Amino acid sequence: MALHPLTSALVAAGGGLTDIDFVLTGATFVLFLIFAGVLGKFGWGPLLKIVEEREKTVRDHVEGAHKANTDAAALLEKHKEMVRETLKERDEILKRSLKEAEQLKADLVEKARAEGESMVKRAKDQIEREKSLAIQELRAQVADIAVEAASKIVKSSLTPDAQKKLVSDYITGLPKVVQ
Repeated sequence: MALHPLTSALVAAGGGLTDIDFVLTGATFVLFLIFAGVLGKFGWGPLLKIVEEREKTVRDHVEGAHKANTDAAALLEKHKEMVRETLKERDEILKRSLKEAEQLKADLVEKARAEGESMVKRAKDQIEREKSLAIQELRAQVADIAVEAASKIVKSSLTPDAQKKLVSDYITGLPKVVQ
């Protein structure tokens, strides 16, 4: 039966597969500790430091994103509140404008009515004045006519028939008054 070359080298050295060499085991253990120390100081330390820094950076970015998300939500709520307030103010302005327009309309109607009444009153007053002047003028003319007729009657001492004829002729000669 053929043995493995490593096994045959161990058998030739005088030891079996299950024999323990304490010097070799101690040297291996010491070398392992030295290797682990060097690796820990120069390999694992910087490597763990880089991993921790990266972890801290990621954590900071996550916290920053969470804070930005919270800030954005607060800003969105503030914006919504501003929009609600703006809409409320717009509605109030519209109501106030409509009320002012109605008041202005009522004022203009009242002013126009008062102005119309004033114009009618002035026209009536003007008509009344002109009527009074016409009546005064007519009275003056009638008085003049009566005086003139009386003076003609007095001047001519005519018979009653002649006087009647004279008054009748005079009245016929007067201009007609149209009512």
